[in-house]
Amino acid sequence: MLYFRNDYGAGAHPAVLEALIKTNLELTPGYGTDPYCRKAEETVRGLCGAPDAAVHFLVGGTQVNKTAISAFLRPYEAVVAAASGHICVHEAGAVEQDGHKILTVPSSDGKLSPALLREAAGGVVNEHTTVPRLAYLSNTTELGTVYTREELRALRTACDELGLLLYCDGARLGSAMDAGGTSLADYGETCDAFTIGGTKNGLLFGEALVIVNPALQPCFRNCMKQQGAMLAKGRLLGVQFDTILREGLYLGLASHANRQAKRLASGLENQGISLLVPAESNQVFPVFPDGAVEALGEHVEFEVERKIDPSHTCIRFVTAWHTAEEDVDALLELTGRLMK
Repeated sequence: MLYFRNDYGAGAHPAVLEALIKTNLELTPGYGTDPYCRKAEETVRGLCGAPDAAVHFLVGGTQVNKTAISAFLRPYEAVVAAASGHICVHEAGAVEQDGHKILTVPSSDGKLSPALLREAAGGVVNEHTTVPRLAYLSNTTELGTVYTREELRALRTACDELGLLLYCDGARLGSAMDAGGTSLADYGETCDAFTIGGTKNGLLFGEALVIVNPALQPCFRNCMKQQGAMLAKGRLLGVQFDTILREGLYLGLASHANRQAKRLASGLENQGISLLVPAESNQVFPVFPDGAVEALGEHVEFEVERKIDPSHTCIRFVTAWHTAEEDVDALLELTGRLMK
């Protein structure tokens, strides 16, 4: 079977695995207080241009989103997000479980804009309502679209105007930076907090949370502990991030995934297959006749996105740091045969 279901199906990049093996029998303090986490934290602060940021390492994306949003908001405060945002559709109500309403706004490309923020935060707010307080964006979005530097700055300006915090879920931040021409420093400049995703870009597991806003930093580790988000063997996270952030490896892996996605998207379009949205990063959303989707399922691992009409379905192909060019070629050969 060809595997295009997700970008976290494989284990770890060999350099990460080698580092874990090399340090396996070392004895260090627990809960992320070890030298490897300290070193990785300093590296992150330097790359983000945020020397006073607090950096924390957590295991997974839903865990970090739930923990961060719960810690940042008062009980009556709400989140503004695109209706397709990860916290809205893929996290089983984790944010709502902590009592924070998500105010969703429709977005054809999966992105928030200043206009959408103003619309969501422009209603009546009093003691009977929830209070919009945090703008949630994911980069890349659930549709694989990306934010430019100018868009991030425009959102920062809108958030300042509306009194909102700006939080970026960066589960696929490497892919977003490569595709959108942004850097970690752009997120350090514009976001109150953001995550650097490792699970989907070469790590066994792990997300780095960067809290830039000093008002959000105190007692965050208490919140981590309360949410079950503090890993006793925290060194495992520090070792991985210390390795992946060296010498451009993190962006290099993301760039490979994006290149394979662009090859795939271009090949599909050359075969006359339409895409739900332009392929900007490492997710590709082609629309096939239902019969072709069923036939593809016999040879390819992928996700079904949505029905487009009674006879056509949009599916999702995802490329990853380990996707081989030969697999992309084989997939295109297969789709070409099916569409003849």
